[in-house]
Amino acid sequence: MPKGEKTGRVNNPPQAASLPHKGSGTEGQNRNVCLFGGTFDPIHMAHLRIAEEAQKKFKLDRVLFVPAGNPPHKEAAGLTPYEDRYRMVELACKPYPGFIASRLEAGRRPSYTVDTVKRVRKELAPGDRLFFLVGGDAFDELDTWKSWQELVRLTEFIVVSRPESEYRVPEGARVHRLDGLALPVSSSTIRARLANGEATPELPAEVRSFVEKRGLYSFAVTQN
Repeated sequence: MPKGEKTGRVNNPPQAASLPHKGSGTEGQNRNVCLFGGTFDPIHMAHLRIAEEAQKKFKLDRVLFVPAGNPPHKEAAGLTPYEDRYRMVELACKPYPGFIASRLEAGRRPSYTVDTVKRVRKELAPGDRLFFLVGGDAFDELDTWKSWQELVRLTEFIVVSRPESEYRVPEGARVHRLDGLALPVSSSTIRARLANGEATPELPAEVRSFVEKRGLYSFAVTQN
């Protein structure tokens, strides 16, 4: 979701299981729901660690991992097929209570983060809080996103911040810093290791197994 907001994003009508419907929480209790978007190509332990820390610090009831269907900041032809990326997210989220793989951005039609957030907001009760988990570099460009003024009214932002990092905060934005996470894990490095059949300790074991079975990222078994 975060980058390329000026050129488009993807959104088909979501499946029911993707959204935390009104009334699905404990009666009389408001919920804290967070969206975490990205290409997740592949999802790795740093993504999970970031979400886990956000869940603990901000008492999040649900974290919806939203794989991008056709992100405007990347060529779709260069991405692993959506269904494979979604399945990897599903496998990675399985051991974590409250983590949910979401199809909110599945499909081919262009859309924007604000549309995804609006769709989720409609499914929440008035007293529920909606958060959007985003990196500091992407958040620094928030005022270039489509309808960013509307976006800041609809959601609060959890911004993953490097030590001593600074970023612009647009007027009206409700921002919560998530500091102390120096996690230099790169999806491109992981893809290169997979292509060479090398070890990938940054990947959940079930995701690695799925990659091998599907032959993703030109996976090769190192020959002794």
